[in-house]
Amino acid sequence: MVFYHRDTSVKVLSVSLFSLCYSSVHQKKSDPEPSCVSMKSDKSMHHPFNFKNEDTRLILQHRSDVRKPVCEKYDQPMNQPQDSTYPDVSHEVLNIFRSNMMKKFGRLYEGTATQKNPTLLNDIYTELYITESESGEISNEHEVRQIETPSRSAAAAEDTAIKCNDIFRPLPGQDKAIRTVLTKGVTGIGKTVSVQKFILDWAEGKENQDVQLIFPLSFREINLMKEKKKLSLSDLLHVVFPETKEIEISNDEYKVLFIFDGLDECRLSLDFKSKVKLCNISESASVDELLMNLIVGNLLPSALIWITSRPAAADLVPSECVQRVTEVRGFNEPQKEEYFRKRISDQSLANTIISHLKSSRSLYIMCHIPVFCWISAAVLGKILCRAESGEIPKTLTQMYTHFLILQTDIKHEKDYEKNVTDEDMILKLGKVGFQQLVKGNLIFYEEDLRECGIDVTEASVYSGLCTQIFREEFGFYQGKVFCFVHLSIQEHLAALYVHLSCTNHNRNVFDQSTKQSLRSKMKNLFQLNSSKHVSFSELHQRAVDVALRRKNGHLDLFLRFLLGLSVESHQILLQRIMTLKRSSSDSNEKTVEYIKKKIRTIDSPEKSINLFHCLNELGDRSLVEEIQQYLKSGTIKEAKLSSSQWSAVVFVLLTSEEKLNEFRLDKFVKGMNNSENIKVLQKLLPVIKESRSVQLIYCGVTDEGCAALASALRLNPSHLRELDLSENKLGDSVKLLSDVLQNPHCKLEKLRLIYCGITYEGCAALASALRSNPTHLRHLDLSWNKLGDSVKLLSDVIQSPHCKLKKLRLYNCGVTDEGCAALASALSSNPSHLRELSLTWNELGDSVKLLSDVLQNPHCKLEKLWLRDCGVTDEGCAALASALRSNPSHLRELDLSENELGDSGVKLLSDLKDDPHSKLQTLYYRLSVFRRQSSFFKIS
Repeated sequence: MVFYHRDTSVKVLSVSLFSLCYSSVHQKKSDPEPSCVSMKSDKSMHHPFNFKNEDTRLILQHRSDVRKPVCEKYDQPMNQPQDSTYPDVSHEVLNIFRSNMMKKFGRLYEGTATQKNPTLLNDIYTELYITESESGEISNEHEVRQIETPSRSAAAAEDTAIKCNDIFRPLPGQDKAIRTVLTKGVTGIGKTVSVQKFILDWAEGKENQDVQLIFPLSFREINLMKEKKKLSLSDLLHVVFPETKEIEISNDEYKVLFIFDGLDECRLSLDFKSKVKLCNISESASVDELLMNLIVGNLLPSALIWITSRPAAADLVPSECVQRVTEVRGFNEPQKEEYFRKRISDQSLANTIISHLKSSRSLYIMCHIPVFCWISAAVLGKILCRAESGEIPKTLTQMYTHFLILQTDIKHEKDYEKNVTDEDMILKLGKVGFQQLVKGNLIFYEEDLRECGIDVTEASVYSGLCTQIFREEFGFYQGKVFCFVHLSIQEHLAALYVHLSCTNHNRNVFDQSTKQSLRSKMKNLFQLNSSKHVSFSELHQRAVDVALRRKNGHLDLFLRFLLGLSVESHQILLQRIMTLKRSSSDSNEKTVEYIKKKIRTIDSPEKSINLFHCLNELGDRSLVEEIQQYLKSGTIKEAKLSSSQWSAVVFVLLTSEEKLNEFRLDKFVKGMNNSENIKVLQKLLPVIKESRSVQLIYCGVTDEGCAALASALRLNPSHLRELDLSENKLGDSVKLLSDVLQNPHCKLEKLRLIYCGITYEGCAALASALRSNPTHLRHLDLSWNKLGDSVKLLSDVIQSPHCKLKKLRLYNCGVTDEGCAALASALSSNPSHLRELSLTWNELGDSVKLLSDVLQNPHCKLEKLWLRDCGVTDEGCAALASALRSNPSHLRELDLSENELGDSGVKLLSDLKDDPHSKLQTLYYRLSVFRRQSSFFKIS
């Protein structure tokens, strides 16, 4: 997690954690000192122009006269290509441009508002875990749940990491050109900081020196332009980056990169089906048309594009326009500790903070998010320095409440604003947070604030007082943008507003936020003016119902905070900054019972996971502790668990410190191949989709279970590595699994479907899926299925140069000489990957000679070949022996048991043991039972 400096067009009253505004700023000496992230510059710059009143080109001309960029000489020359094709003026301009970028992105302000010394980004930057990702389906979970999910966290990720500076470079084995990269990640995970570090490394001449110009633009500023008159891309760049006025951007001699930060904040109508086509950067159009044509590649097709977004908005750009999707996973385990050790100079204190966070599973999971690390460091650093061990936060609500108190303490140091009370400010900010949260807004413009009854001037005051909570930004069109420093802070303040409305003002805001009849409104008004108290239990129950109805789960963390605030320890905390007129803790017992009732009645255990987090905030762990005892004693399969208990099993397994490496259904069910097992399987699907290996052997899985399993795996296709469904009556429902396998992000390596009733149709579906995605599967076992000639379809997969299959087992699959010929042909085309092949109990006859042709290929790496009871004769045996003499260096094991081998065939094979070049270690050739004699030899 890094906090950084950035510039905006005019004086700003606040600071930011993660955002990008790219024009200059004026900072007055009398301004409050910048805190953790400053948007202030130490340079006085010209105020922006308002496009409402002036002609665009007149503005540009005026800017060129009065706003000359300030530059500093580099201490050492840049790695700028000195090519004669560049005019001399371009070298100077490019160096000025880089110098300005270094000043914008090189510094950061971190910590509390009393810190005066800026920190260099390079001194504190902690590398984030970034991987190649799938566009995939949009998750209907709160972003915190995505972080809490084991497979989505950086700690559990095993994918190849991509360094931030390498996002436009193909991985080894990839040959695709990358023009557009979409980087997604939950709020506060470090997307914008990664952008900043990328730009800084480029400006300092360290990385990506083939790029001459980088144009960073944030969507929150671009939004301010949506109502403006049309302008060209050239005009836009000259306004935002006046240094470029002397450069002909349309000239292909310049390699440029556009960075669009915060797609999720976009309020433009990006219509990628629009017929408006722009090919010249001098053509005028609306801003959304400019962006669309730039992303599609109509404008500046040689330019690189980098877009950042939260996951929920990642599909706003069509997948065909994006060549690479990356995901910022946040901090992995070593990076968490690295951050705290860099952030806190006292290493003993850093160790204490790390130890405390590790002791609370819910807090330590959240440390994948860099901004939460910053909040934790600020809060715990303050508390532990005071040795106030009795109140060290152990839940999310406690951590955020302490953070709020810390910020109000800082506010009190600003004596010029003492007339603003804590409660009034918190209620006003909380109201904005709540009303905009319900609408799904994370950034607010002036009209949004007016809808909440907040005056813009009033909002500016709050942003100046609470620089680490609420901020105000100015774009280069003089429009104001407001936002909370992080979504979780907005959610906490929203919950506090709802809580205080009930505690101090006897209001249930959920009654006011829904449509009511006139009679109902009059009734509520009468209650507000009466002595009758609004029930906290009713408020909480109403909040639970509203949160559960939200399909995207975006009120889940808000609900945790709201319920956590009702605990008595929080009442004591809140009294530090305000007066509470009544206690809410008396109603918690009813709230706990209501939540447990909801857990019992919710069909999907996955939906109930957040309710267990709510119980944790309320201090009730009875269900969880009961299940933990079952799991610890190994008696869970003996117990007849209720629906709520199975939900608790899911919660315990998903929040466990232990990795979900293997899931075995037989650990949870008593009888195998039992129809009741399917019900348990469906209860545990959230665990299955987070497991690396899923073992469902002889579990009674049928069409229904296969469909449910496939549906779960589709939600997380890149995590599963091994799946065994052997001895289940799947039949052709295996086609449902094929839909998962053909997903380009499916990385399944081992698939066993032994004795599953798969026929030609099912095999055809599997083969089709593997043709679409052949690069990951390493082990395929389809033994004891009536495949027949459908094996030829698998052969088409094997001969693909992208197929990396190492083990193929086809015991007793009805493979004929025709199927054997197809396999042999495929292996001749792609002989270098397969290591094990089993065709035991198939009537191959002398078609085994075709396999001999493969074995003698010098590129063949086959190590184990099983041909038991395949009708192999002396003639076939001779062909095999000849092949092994030609290419003796790889085959280690050969099984020819129960074949019609004569003495001559046996002798040819046994002679191989005397060949000094042969690597054959084990040879089985038990004679056919029809000859009523047998022999077994093992060569060693």
